[in-house]
Amino acid sequence: MKTNVLTLLTLLISSTAFVLAPKPAPIEVIAYYSAGPEQVADINPQKMTDIIYSFGHLKGNRFAIDNAKDSLTLKKLVALKKQNPALKVHVSLGGWGGCAPCSEIFSTEENRQVFAKSVKENLLYFGADGIDLDWEYPAIPGHPGHRWVPEDKPNFTRLVQQLRKELGPKYKITFAAGGFQRFLDESIDWKPVMAVVDQVNLMTYDLVHGYSTVTGHHTPLYSTPEQKESTDNAVQWLIKQGIPRKKLVIGAAFYGRMWENVANVNNGRYQSGKFKSGTNYRDRNNVMAPEKGFTYYWDDTAKAPYLYNAAEKLYFTFDDPRSIEAKTKYAIDQKLGGIMFWDLNGDQPKGGLLDVIDRVKHQ
Repeated sequence: MKTNVLTLLTLLISSTAFVLAPKPAPIEVIAYYSAGPEQVADINPQKMTDIIYSFGHLKGNRFAIDNAKDSLTLKKLVALKKQNPALKVHVSLGGWGGCAPCSEIFSTEENRQVFAKSVKENLLYFGADGIDLDWEYPAIPGHPGHRWVPEDKPNFTRLVQQLRKELGPKYKITFAAGGFQRFLDESIDWKPVMAVVDQVNLMTYDLVHGYSTVTGHHTPLYSTPEQKESTDNAVQWLIKQGIPRKKLVIGAAFYGRMWENVANVNNGRYQSGKFKSGTNYRDRNNVMAPEKGFTYYWDDTAKAPYLYNAAEKLYFTFDDPRSIEAKTKYAIDQKLGGIMFWDLNGDQPKGGLLDVIDRVKHQ
């Protein structure tokens, strides 16, 4: 009798624990990955839903993954699906400085058709799950020296339509979009594009960048009176255009940006300065530890951290665990498609920013 009672209690406790175990939030966690094959072994594929390898490139009018590093890295990333069968692995075209011929190549129907066929060939060959377009930027200035023309905007629409025609529903089609207002207004014809792509990965970082001469938050969640550009600004603008929330993925930065010659006013925020350098999240304490003169500040309006060194007049803007937690909760509360970040190899190995996303997702 005692045995039966103990068994029943054990079953009840086990079933209660099972019922009470929180389900993960229904958001995707998408990692851009730009490192080499050696670092793939350090990836925990259970903590993300998608990995986007960056970057493939254009070879003439064809999509190419044709050097040893890219090929081996992509093969190793696809092999991670053995550890997590639900994981999706994609490959991205372009990036900052990597889409110089895009405007010209994608201007003709023939080139778009050849490109789409070559994308499918590569996805089949590597066993990958989709293509991400990181054209910076259609129809507005991007990387210095890269061609841009107003016709890029309709040509981008034709490009994604051709990709969907070629790839069908099996493969995922996404694109990386600038999170700033000029991109939102001028680069994309949103309704026809979003009708055929699965998601847009909003690059809601670099909102102040290497060409900015006034400091600010480079990846804030919310706008401030001094800085309109923010994650929420981009999301709410797109929702007003009728874009489905589940197709919106917000961006986080696993790196920060530093300005020099910044006056000791408002702790360096919204002051004139000169861009100095970028630093990965994992390396930040080697450069900006408190003992090196940096003081931590939190902007509760923007939900964004920053550092200032008054002695050396240095200002640093970045994402940290507190801002990443706020962004992840925002994606969940707003019922968005998910959160992505650039990039995975900028994180610290343990107790990093991906761990924060994973924790919040499973709360």
